Amino acid sequence: QAQLLESGGGLVQVGDSLRLACAASGRTYAMGWFRQAPGKEREFVAAIRWSTSNTYYRDSMKGRFTISRGHVENAVYLQMNNLNVEDTAVYYCAARARFFYTGVTLTTPSAFDYWGQGTQVTVSS
Repeated sequence: QAQLLESGGGLVQVGDSLRLACAASGRTYAMGWFRQAPGKEREFVAAIRWSTSNTYYRDSMKGRFTISRGHVENAVYLQMNNLNVEDTAVYYCAARARFFYTGVTLTTPSAFDYWGQGTQVTVSS
């Protein structure tokens, strides 16, 4: 069973940047990030498919957030720029360990098999 190790959360000011990192211990075919703010449902942030390097983003985060491959295999970064208070949440890394061709929507939690413990991102005004 794969394990995910996240890092990079913290307390920042409005307009600051943060980079989250996540590494999986096993083979993955895609990785992504979701977030959950207090009192809200978990929502998709971004995902990347390794075989095509295709990336996917929540519309509201396009241009501010960038998902990319990590420096080691089965690792991913999430660069977050121009953060605002509404970005405050626990950010969860997710990994898909099942092979897939098409027909899988990487914007839904059900597409992923393993989850990290979450890292807190707090944006202060």
